[in-house]
Amino acid sequence: MIPDTEPLISVGILTDKVISFELYGEFSIYGFNKTFSGRFTAEAQDNRIILKGESDNLEAINEIIFEPSESISESFLIRDVIIGVKFHWERKEKQRFTHTLKLIADKNKITVVNIIPIEKYLTSVISSEMSAKSSLEMLKATAVVSRSWMLAQIEKSKYLRQEKIKYQSTFSNDKELIKWYDREDHELFDVCADDHCQRYQGVTKVTTGIAKKAVEETSGIVLISEDKVLDARFSKSCGGISESFENVWEPVKYKSLSAVFDYKYEVDNYKTDFSFEDNAVKWIKGNPPAFCNTNDVKILNQILLDYDQETKDFYRWNIEYTQEEISQLIQEKSGIDFGSIIDLIPVERGFSSRLIKLKIVGTKKTLIVGKELEIRRVLSKTHLYSSAIDVEKVGEQNGIPENFIIYGAGWGHGVGLCQIGAAVMAEQGYQFDEIVIHYFKSAQLKKIY
Repeated sequence: MIPDTEPLISVGILTDKVISFELYGEFSIYGFNKTFSGRFTAEAQDNRIILKGESDNLEAINEIIFEPSESISESFLIRDVIIGVKFHWERKEKQRFTHTLKLIADKNKITVVNIIPIEKYLTSVISSEMSAKSSLEMLKATAVVSRSWMLAQIEKSKYLRQEKIKYQSTFSNDKELIKWYDREDHELFDVCADDHCQRYQGVTKVTTGIAKKAVEETSGIVLISEDKVLDARFSKSCGGISESFENVWEPVKYKSLSAVFDYKYEVDNYKTDFSFEDNAVKWIKGNPPAFCNTNDVKILNQILLDYDQETKDFYRWNIEYTQEEISQLIQEKSGIDFGSIIDLIPVERGFSSRLIKLKIVGTKKTLIVGKELEIRRVLSKTHLYSSAIDVEKVGEQNGIPENFIIYGAGWGHGVGLCQIGAAVMAEQGYQFDEIVIHYFKSAQLKKIY
């Protein structure tokens, strides 16, 4: 069902044994005649929340909800929020939020949830996913995509609950481990606040009025495809061609989430049937023109936050491992002792050249792994920038390669809107609707509330 009024959404901020937070203003708790403010810690014991403040201590069963007396001017601060979970920029921050704070006791841990109107949420998302100094048209395009994705997730969760369907995202046997990461671990809230969903860092990152303007000017506008709000996605850099949804997440095809060339036309001098490995190698090691193929510092500074700018070579890149490094890494990340790594063989590629399945051949074990994020996860201490990779073996001793060089294209899963490509399009004068429809062919823009 497509909503006709602005919905409230619940965002999971943090889960930990002990939560430290501060209330700025007057917050009420149902059943108490007084208001609460100041510093607090919360921990869970036997599914009860133990709340300790500077002058207040209380216990509650399962959950506590703090309602501000004024939702806009009053706020709460959460300490030690982890951002970039398991990515190369992982770190802790203190973050400030507005509207409702909900604490949930679950398995002797506390989950922090922010309940907030979707348009307020989006203002933060587009400032957290990129710089709030981005161009207006780029931010408007991102707002439409983020809004569509959010509403599609809520609808999907409702459907799974109503139909009592257990979401399954892992399929394994002795020969294959196929896994994707999407909706399997968010039962206490609609979406998380990190890259696994969409970056949401409260009002901490909202530093300019342009993000607010972008959300206001696109308020209620979503992408519609096949009579539903489209489960729209975005990533940093598609690498020249975006990827199809079914190759990254569940094997469901969406007409408007298919692969597109990230340019004004299909490029010459490259064959893009990547079922032929020679075509994939040429593409990955080449430098094809694309909107996201840019080193323009002005554009990148608009899109990339400080920690994102730690990544310089997002369009084409490479990384090298010794035999010892890669065998230890794969064992650590997969939990499987493959022995020495003999080969890393492409089994199946998507439309963007991203690997969907990779065969890991070791002296002790051979296994096919997928999908793209599992491949990225198992071949890096954090995550490879992309699974659009070509692996080159260097040197050999007793039939065992001495080194592996991984050449790669793009940054992220590649499905839907390419953020850097969209930023270049905006800089070239494209309007937000032109940008969005470029990446989501055959979808329609519609204002639903």
